[in-house]
Amino acid sequence: MTQDMSALEREIEETRQRLASTIDQLAHRAHPKTIVGRQVTTVKSTFVDLDTGEPRTDNILKAAGAVVGVVVLLAIVRKVAG
Repeated sequence: MTQDMSALEREIEETRQRLASTIDQLAHRAHPKTIVGRQVTTVKSTFVDLDTGEPRTDNILKAAGAVVGVVVLLAIVRKVAG
């Protein structure tokens, strides 16, 4: 009976330790600085190859084309409306 209680207490303590570790990991992942860091890395990887540091010109050109398109569209709308 004593061994059963001792084993049960050990199992409870191990479960408590795992739960504490899981909570710490979740708190770290949900921290605003961690979230911002992940998002910055995601955006960076769109425009720069993270392994080599080389710019990804195909994505840069797509983004520049989208910006130019929006500017032209706004200019046309202003001209038609004005």
